[in-house]
Amino acid sequence: MAQKTMSRLLSQREIRQGVKRMAEEISNTYKDEQPLLLGVLKGSFIFLSDLVRALDIPVSIDFTQAMSYHSIESNGNVELVFRPTFPLSGRHVLLVDDIVDTGYTMDYLLSQFGHENPASLKVCSLLDKPSRRIVPVEIDYLGFTVPDRFVVGYGFDYEQRFRNLPDIYVLETA
Repeated sequence: MAQKTMSRLLSQREIRQGVKRMAEEISNTYKDEQPLLLGVLKGSFIFLSDLVRALDIPVSIDFTQAMSYHSIESNGNVELVFRPTFPLSGRHVLLVDDIVDTGYTMDYLLSQFGHENPASLKVCSLLDKPSRRIVPVEIDYLGFTVPDRFVVGYGFDYEQRFRNLPDIYVLETA
């Protein structure tokens, strides 16, 4: 197995500032609503937690889980592993994910949940990796655009490791 090294991409401070900025935008958009924040597991759980605490509006929270990754590559086949427990019909739904890269997963979720007649369906992502985009996806609330590098920390993992790191790092094979 090749040795892994990491270099910091985003510090805790930068992440906090990005989350605060997105929370202000979301709070302004939904000031007269109580949106349903639908966290995409597993990667979004830390981001979602920080985002919810930074919001100035009441929200409901639920989760979904979709998989298209095996190790570090997306295979393009998306599987819905876990469905939300709340009904989405008539609700303002905000899909909260850690990263949008190929677009496969988010496009699949938008299609699946769009059929459930939400009042609105928008996307919030901490990171965007547009250089890897295969399927176009509009991100309504975005934290940071990052280069085509594999990231870990702040909920991002490599083979279920490194999620607990407080910063976001680029994982490199030495």
